Amino acid sequence: MPRAKNRVASRARRKKIISHAKGYFGRRKNNITLAKDAFFRAGKFAYRDRAQRKRQFRSLWIVRLNAAVRQYDLAYSDFIAGLKAKNIELDRKSLAYLALHEPESFKKVVKLVKS
Repeated sequence: MPRAKNRVASRARRKKIISHAKGYFGRRKNNITLAKDAFFRAGKFAYRDRAQRKRQFRSLWIVRLNAAVRQYDLAYSDFIAGLKAKNIELDRKSLAYLALHEPESFKKVVKLVKS
């Protein structure tokens, strides 16, 4: 009697991995062994980079704020220290948005910090 290998479930597992690997280059998109390796590797990068994205955006906001406050003869560290001293609880994301899209509002915040 032949051994039952549960073809339905194993084929479904393989199809799922192949569908995730759609768009990969070369044999990675249709060879199950290469697709599985590429898919798991991509998952590791995705997991790691979800945390890295947050760091990269924070550093982008800091660079934008530093450039914006230097127009008003102020350093970034002095600006942040002034915000804390004046109890202004705006985060870097919203401050960078103000600096980029609403310069008049940002100018008022800088004047508050400077005074």
